[in-house]
Amino acid sequence: MTRLRKPVLRAAVTLVTGASLFLTGGCGTLHGVKAPHDAREAAAESDVRKSVDSPDSPDSSNSPDCMVAKCVALTFDGGPSEPTPKLLDILKEKKVHATFFLQGKGHTDTYPDTVLRMSEEGHEIANHTWSHKVLTDLSAEEIEAEMKPVQDDVRRITGRAPVLMRPPQGRTSDDVSAVMRKLGLAQVLWSVTAKDYATTDTALITRRVLDQTRRDGIILLHDRYKGTVPAVPGIIDSLRRRGYTIVTVSRLLAPASPEPGTIYRP
Repeated sequence: MTRLRKPVLRAAVTLVTGASLFLTGGCGTLHGVKAPHDAREAAAESDVRKSVDSPDSPDSSNSPDCMVAKCVALTFDGGPSEPTPKLLDILKEKKVHATFFLQGKGHTDTYPDTVLRMSEEGHEIANHTWSHKVLTDLSAEEIEAEMKPVQDDVRRITGRAPVLMRPPQGRTSDDVSAVMRKLGLAQVLWSVTAKDYATTDTALITRRVLDQTRRDGIILLHDRYKGTVPAVPGIIDSLRRRGYTIVTVSRLLAPASPEPGTIYRP
């Protein structure tokens, strides 16, 4: 079994804060990283080139156009958990769709009804591994073993497997990307973190999110921690007052579609 602990001439990337990336594990460059804006622009240019042959396009009049609107994606990691239904109540009341990066062990296998509700209420469901192991420490076979059970759980519950994933701790590499490409999964990092795993202070969580958020940002929160769900209504209201449209990750990328193996980071 080939180990990936010491990649040669390949960089591993760790997302340590909302604004800092550190390259480790090699002297090369991490490949396949795209910003949402760049993905949208490339897809829009391609659509223009195709429009002569294919003048009709799906009607998206009821969906935000992030080429025009000041969009930001709201994402939650590590659920579903006991507090998640309360969060879903808030999102429903606020008419917001979020992206949920779900863990498997103790989560998708424990709260299948919550996973189904997420899907039925229009939220985007993504993969955050079975047991939150750091993928850059694993072999290709071990990475697949972390991803496939969550894919299978979500497919069984909702009828459709995820197309997005988030690597634990934001740690990825070209080798991890190769496995994700094989599994049909795009990687999603973030630009805004409240570090809500380290505080129960709802006001602090809210302030950290608002201080860091910019157009095309991807906000990382965790619905399982005590201070987070109570912060969500204020975060949504404040972002809207500042002119932001809150969307899922896939809507942030549109008209681009997530590309397996690609790493999306604002």
